[in-house]
Amino acid sequence: MKRKSIIAIILIALGIVAFAYQGITYTTREKVVDLGPIQVTAQKNKTLPLPLPPIVGPVALTGGIVLLADRKQERLMWTKFCPTGWCQ
Repeated sequence: MKRKSIIAIILIALGIVAFAYQGITYTTREKVVDLGPIQVTAQKNKTLPLPLPPIVGPVALTGGIVLLADRKQERLMWTKFCPTGWCQ
């Protein structure tokens, strides 16, 4: 594989992950009331956001697709000028 194809695949994978993965959600228990033997706890959901801005996903995905399309365009150009394939 050429370097351009590898970079395109990595960008596409990063874009898909950035779209699908918006952060880590976890649940914590906190004591609300503690009166001797009576204890009341509450569950709270918290989210650790992904440290990437939301624009990274679409930009990476689009960039990877453009790089792959450009790679196919180069291949089509070579086959047009060299139909036998020996000059690649």
